[in-house]
Amino acid sequence: MAAIQADVVLVGGGVMSATLGMMLRQLDPSLNIIMVERLDHVAHESTDGWNNAGTGHAGYCELNYTPETDGGDVEIERALAINAQFEVSLQFWSYLVEKGMLPEPSTFINRTPHQSFVWGEKDVAFLRRRFEKLKAHHLFREMEYTESPKELGEWMPLIVQNRDPMQAVAATRVRHGSDVDFGSLTRSMVKYLESKPNFTLMLNSPVHYLAQRDNGRWKVRVRDQKTGETTKLETDFVFLGAGGGALPLLQKSGIEEARGYGGFPVSGQWLVCQNPDVVAKHHSKVYGKAAIGAPPMSVPHLDTRIINGEPALLFGPFAGFTTRFLKQGSKFDLFGSVKPNNLKPMLSVSKNNMDLTRYLIKEVFQSHSERVASLRNFFPEAEEKNWKLQDAGQRVQIIKKDEHGRGKLEFGTEIVASSDGKLSALLGASPGASTAANAMINVLERCFADRMSSPEWQERMRDMVPSYGQSLVNDEQLLNTVRERTLRTLKLNPES
Repeated sequence: MAAIQADVVLVGGGVMSATLGMMLRQLDPSLNIIMVERLDHVAHESTDGWNNAGTGHAGYCELNYTPETDGGDVEIERALAINAQFEVSLQFWSYLVEKGMLPEPSTFINRTPHQSFVWGEKDVAFLRRRFEKLKAHHLFREMEYTESPKELGEWMPLIVQNRDPMQAVAATRVRHGSDVDFGSLTRSMVKYLESKPNFTLMLNSPVHYLAQRDNGRWKVRVRDQKTGETTKLETDFVFLGAGGGALPLLQKSGIEEARGYGGFPVSGQWLVCQNPDVVAKHHSKVYGKAAIGAPPMSVPHLDTRIINGEPALLFGPFAGFTTRFLKQGSKFDLFGSVKPNNLKPMLSVSKNNMDLTRYLIKEVFQSHSERVASLRNFFPEAEEKNWKLQDAGQRVQIIKKDEHGRGKLEFGTEIVASSDGKLSALLGASPGASTAANAMINVLERCFADRMSSPEWQERMRDMVPSYGQSLVNDEQLLNTVRERTLRTLKLNPES
């Protein structure tokens, strides 16, 4: 059987692959792009609305992005970087809306104030210092702070009602925060790609073979899970955007850059309320501080969500230990990922993170009543009957070698690319989908370097992302210009 020829093969039907596909379609409409997805429809794993927090991660409310130093200072550099990266996504989505490539913004993004809430003198002092440092930067100038019970009652009525009036509490708020249904966003992008020539979507088609030919092109074989038929693909470039499935495929590729990488899988669950009387009383995302030993994905938050057009409240996520890399993966995923080149880092991480392992196992065995008790730290009047448990997605945290050859656990996202630029993979979790546009620009710059430096591609990139090549962290006037446009186009402006 002759191989089907392609310029680009996107492995995985999630937000990362869809974003890269949309960018490449704008940069060069003649490219022949094939997307392969192991499930029967796109955006059903990590990107699905129920499988992620749906937070437009901008550092406004996520306290783990601003760690406190031993000396009591608050580090804000990561929050600044993530905020600027999310602004890149907002610019790209605005472009797609303006060009009619995405539907009405409310189908995938809605204004939802981002708030941080803490209690106790120590955490109140931390939040006050965090606010003062962030507020001084133009990226966070709209942030508000209060310790006033009256204002808190207006900002988050469910959370402060019937709370101990003697308890010290504080909150911050950014009113133009957002809730993003990444599943709906991705399905809309893929629908647009399918309407154009030179794009093929192959569902029920997991990759079972991946190898590079002597001429630099990649051989990819996928097997249809319904018919058992194998399809051979040959391509100039492969992107592995398969969520937790990216690491095994990266290892399968055999590229030198994959050596030493491992993964630590973490599962999650939400408490979900769809009682309209309760849902109607909360209109924000409220993040607190994570428990000691908890992974960043387990920072507790009570969220207004709109998934597939339906409103709900979600609290969590509750983390758990798993050996699966995908929600619909195999229990042998973790064991199959252990290789001679990553054995030492994997063992080192296991030895040095026993507190995390114990925390995750403890989470698994919580009862429904215990989970609702955690919710009542946020929502004191929560009634157990109004909340049900919903499985969330799987995440694979990165394990990589440190400078001593031992392993370290990373909680961000990372792009791995071959030296010849013919293959790239995205590993890791938070902030993930929120920074997809910035991450895929990184892929383009590393793997399409010659074309990205051309005047034609430079101009087209600036059409999609006006701030491209400039710093939103350093340029206040530029930030003012792009933020005014994105808030207006995506209908996130509090005054609209």
